[in-house]
Amino acid sequence: MSDRNSVTKVAAFYQFAPLPDYRELREPLRTFCAGLALKGSVLLAQEGINGTVAGAPEAIDTFAHALVYGDMFGGRLDNLELKFSTAEAMPFGRLKVRLKKEIVTLGDAAADPTRQVGTYVDATEWNALISSPDTLLLDTRNAFEVAMGTFEGAVDPGIGSFGQFKDFAAARLDPAKHRRIAMFCTGGIRCEKASAHLLARGFAEVYHLKGGILKYLEEVPEAQSRWRGECFVFDERVALGHGLRESGLREQGLLKQDMGHGRDE
Repeated sequence: MSDRNSVTKVAAFYQFAPLPDYRELREPLRTFCAGLALKGSVLLAQEGINGTVAGAPEAIDTFAHALVYGDMFGGRLDNLELKFSTAEAMPFGRLKVRLKKEIVTLGDAAADPTRQVGTYVDATEWNALISSPDTLLLDTRNAFEVAMGTFEGAVDPGIGSFGQFKDFAAARLDPAKHRRIAMFCTGGIRCEKASAHLLARGFAEVYHLKGGILKYLEEVPEAQSRWRGECFVFDERVALGHGLRESGLREQGLLKQDMGHGRDE
């Protein structure tokens, strides 16, 4: 897929990595992004970085290279989960670089993805895993996201924000009964935190879709897909389909109708 002729290129990224100096990184990162005329949202915390930014293709490429190889992070983002897509128009109104306690909020100190996470499963291997009858397929996203689209047979936790996932797990999941759990989310970040939480609670086999739904929609042909519906994204595009194509929901007047829940990814 070529982005060079697109008006706007979008980069969604995250990595759990120790950033004890995250407060000092905020202003240099904001200045760097502003200098590239990028818009979007970036979260910094002691546990890592999470964000989505958009801009000219060359600017996005420069930004992504700097995160991984530049002096600002000094090589600490060497395992950055990074996905590119395009937008017909700039999907953000401004640039925000914010400091947070967590880059995705769960509220469980034992859930530390820098120490342990579940087993990553590539998009091309996902269908085989979730086809197994002894696998519990779990959607870790908010209820309004699930309503727009999900995988066949997935359990909807019915949560209003990711912070409620631990309550769902305590009430509905049992390590003795649910021996193998496969979970997914938009880009992968919520699953890393959720899998760390379940492992800390004694669950034996926990898998998660590497790169999330977006990577699956990018790599798996529609004819082979077990995804049904659209994938909600937290920007003006609202939702993406196979091939990461915009769904057209923006034109249908569905902009941010449920985004009061906040940005989880």
